[in-house]
Amino acid sequence: MPRSSFSENPLLRVSRPVSACSRCRAAKVKCDGKLPACTACEKAGRENECSAANDQFARGKERSYVAALELRIEKLEKRLEYARSRKASVAQHESEAAPAAPESDRKDSLAIIKAAIYRKAARKREMSDVNSLLSDFGFLSINATTRDFEPSMTNMTFARLVLAAASNDPLPEIGDWALPPRQDALPLVQHYMANIYSLYPAFPETTLYTILDQMYSFQERAIKDADYWLVYMVLAIGSTAQSRAKDDDYYINGLCFVSRALQHADRALMPGYTTQIQCLILLTQYSMLDPTHFDSWHLIGFTCRAVIDLGFHQDPPIEQLPDKAALDMRRKTFYCVYSLDRSISMVHARAFSFTDAATNVAWPRPSSFSRRASITGQILSGSEPAFLLFQLRRAQSHWYQALFQSEPTPLPDAPSFIWKVCQDMREWAEALPTSLPPGMRELFDLELRYSFVYCIAPSARAPHLTDYGRLLIFEHAIAYVERIFEIAHAGGGANVGRNTAFYTYHDALRVFFMASQFVAVLRDAEDLLLAGVTVPLPLVELGKPPPPPLPRPGAGIAGANSGGGLPAGAGGATADNVDRSIACLEKAARTLAKYGERWDTCVSLQQSFELISAELSDRLRVRKQMQRYAPPHSHPQHPQHAHAHSGQHIAAPPPPREMKWVDVDVEALMRTGAGAGGGSRAAKFEQ
Repeated sequence: MPRSSFSENPLLRVSRPVSACSRCRAAKVKCDGKLPACTACEKAGRENECSAANDQFARGKERSYVAALELRIEKLEKRLEYARSRKASVAQHESEAAPAAPESDRKDSLAIIKAAIYRKAARKREMSDVNSLLSDFGFLSINATTRDFEPSMTNMTFARLVLAAASNDPLPEIGDWALPPRQDALPLVQHYMANIYSLYPAFPETTLYTILDQMYSFQERAIKDADYWLVYMVLAIGSTAQSRAKDDDYYINGLCFVSRALQHADRALMPGYTTQIQCLILLTQYSMLDPTHFDSWHLIGFTCRAVIDLGFHQDPPIEQLPDKAALDMRRKTFYCVYSLDRSISMVHARAFSFTDAATNVAWPRPSSFSRRASITGQILSGSEPAFLLFQLRRAQSHWYQALFQSEPTPLPDAPSFIWKVCQDMREWAEALPTSLPPGMRELFDLELRYSFVYCIAPSARAPHLTDYGRLLIFEHAIAYVERIFEIAHAGGGANVGRNTAFYTYHDALRVFFMASQFVAVLRDAEDLLLAGVTVPLPLVELGKPPPPPLPRPGAGIAGANSGGGLPAGAGGATADNVDRSIACLEKAARTLAKYGERWDTCVSLQQSFELISAELSDRLRVRKQMQRYAPPHSHPQHPQHAHAHSGQHIAAPPPPREMKWVDVDVEALMRTGAGAGGGSRAAKFEQ
């Protein structure tokens, strides 16, 4: 063949193809690699379908090693060029629009690489922003006692951090709002002082009345943001505490007061001052009445953080002891936070913000709680119930840490520990002063029944529950539900009596807990609890505390009988206990429904309780129907009744002794501390 004809018509066939086409490879035949179609595909009439197994070769290009390497180099150069152009912008976190979608016929991965680089840069920017924000939070936590976070210096204030973390639904706009007339505000203040301040005296009472006088005399130049916060939050709590429905006037007025108080939040909650703790206490109290807008769990956490940062969890050294009144106020502020933290943590079944071992604060002087005359001659309301509440929270904190916050290993002698705790709390109840208002006494009685059921119920450290323990839970749960039912259905507002107390959304959680424990013990021992048989007392070793006596229906904790078996007045009959059980389930559901008119979250509590108790309720009603058609029979006589008929003398209850909690150094709590003053008894007031 002449050379010219060969150059004009080159042979498009390689001697050694890189790879066979996909059709030849599938058919396992020899492929000559000719382009644009191999010989085998041409003979089969499939030249349009001839393609290499490696799709990186476009049709019409040589399948030689040189062509493959050149194509590879071309693509790598494009990637390198694009990476160099993007290096500076990615390092500086510059925003850039996402690259356009690649053309549909483009098969290389250049667009995919561009999109991946863009996503990586976006992730780096997001991570940088998050790390910057977290570092700001950490800086606030570490320097919580400094005063560098003035609102004029930075947009990130401690108050805004607290409100962002603890707010649920936003508060409504109040529009044009003015302070209510003095004659309307004073009843709200009086309700707060009588029912909330008497339990949580976190600030001087004279300070509140002084600020009120200044506000209504329009002396606003001398009023600070923390003072405005104090008055508005007291009015908000006093109004919301009297609410009985989520849309009534008391609740709406409370929202207005809170909204007005939040306008002063930046400086009122500024770290480094005692007023910060007091303002956080008030906001926590309001959150317990309005869970729709605030979360009490987060708020009490911030409050405890402020207490620890300012050192209120430790008594000051002797050389730094202030005067007695200031030291008492400091201790009261700490124990208000302590009591709120213990109450909120227990009702949510969560850990405390700090342990008892980390604190070293003595009791305030008992005389500082009593009624006394102020400088103006006004008789201050006093806060005697607060001292009792502090003692009760101290006891609850002890057994809650021992049973629920320690290592999940059973106690070596769990029954003795529980019986000792119950005995101490019962003797404390017997020693309550007779001057205690009926509403407060009723509140303490409910708290004790709640505590009894809480510590007797099975836990990781006390997993075994005896029949007598089930009977105790059965009786205390019925007594608790019956009384809280009456309280929940009492009138609100002007119909609230003078001897009321501080009942919140957490009481709905307690009702659900008590009713759930009632359902649990009935499921475990339904026949035993409803049969009316005498349950013997558990055997205890000599010298160890005996189990607590069963309560009498209608009597408080201190009125429990001293004998074993069924409670006096219960009748011991199957029908009686069936009726009481049915009534308990119905009242628990109706109480949660009543609370649902005030708090939306209680509706789900009611639905959950009705779901878990539906089967038990049906069985009890069937049992009740069977009792109606059963032949009459004599009821077993209670042992205490037998003693009464036989004339046998029943020993009187032992006299009340000094308050002593298990493993608690009460003497350390009552030390005088360089003349600071302290009572000689832990449960008695100075007369």
